Amino acid sequence: MPFALSPINNFWKFINKTFVMDLRDLRYFETIAELEHLSQASARLHRTQPALSSSIRRLEANCGAALFEKAGRGIRLTEAGKVLLKWAKRMRFDVEDAKRELSSIGSGLSGHIRLGIVPTAAQFLLPAVARQLLQEAPGVTLNTNVGLIGTLMPQLRAGELDMVVGTESTSEPGYVSRLLAQDNIVVAASEEHKVFHEPASLKKLTAYRWALQPPGAPTRDWLDRAFDRQGLPRPHVQVQTTMLLMLPALIVETRLLSFISRHHLVGKTRIPGLQEVPVKGGVMRRRMVLTYRENSYVSPAAQRLIDLLVRSVSFDG
Repeated sequence: MPFALSPINNFWKFINKTFVMDLRDLRYFETIAELEHLSQASARLHRTQPALSSSIRRLEANCGAALFEKAGRGIRLTEAGKVLLKWAKRMRFDVEDAKRELSSIGSGLSGHIRLGIVPTAAQFLLPAVARQLLQEAPGVTLNTNVGLIGTLMPQLRAGELDMVVGTESTSEPGYVSRLLAQDNIVVAASEEHKVFHEPASLKKLTAYRWALQPPGAPTRDWLDRAFDRQGLPRPHVQVQTTMLLMLPALIVETRLLSFISRHHLVGKTRIPGLQEVPVKGGVMRRRMVLTYRENSYVSPAAQRLIDLLVRSVSFDG
């Protein structure tokens, strides 16, 4: 039996010997398809353009169809190329999953987990879950990428993350989403702000200045639309930042309004000096979900993290 002495090592020698050229060509093909430019792909991959052209010709010969066509100064995928790209990504995911599953045999709760997570969940949900995971599995390494859902999901699709904790969005084929909690986003200000001198409304809030995330952030877009629906001018933004976690401390020190998780305003995590501005039509309710690729390999450590996240106490505001 060829694998008798060292099953896993010999298995991968066999895989590499049989498929290394095809897998390398597919990896090159993915990069060229992403950049839509041969010279840029050459620079990223540290391969000559003739070498990449040869790689594409080999794939086209195997597929029996052209994979790219000229588009201005670059190139773009043909219909056949789009089909191959879908399967190339799936094959890469499967090979990576196979390697991870084989390497985890007998290792128990260990290994590396790549987690994407939105700022609110990173601040209020992750610390207790991470503490319990590392207590149970001290050999685990956890890499967390904190960002907005719009930047995290493409990384999940590209196989750069194992799972994402973020706001719920439209479901996608091939992905599983599990509900974790509901979080309420509210208008807030320093408790000394003059907005508290009389009952607030969206119309009255147009008289004040704000500290908000830039357009494109889900909470900012929701707030802008809330003003639009009432025919009001959008909030006058004096401070705009992508640093969501700095907003609570910033508005305590200024006379600016903001739009943040109610979790900053209640319970043990309440920030002193910060208060909610009660306003009709000014509460955004969002659901936090855990999303990962369907039918992908989930290591025991990653599965334990999923279990802890799902079982964690809801941080509804």
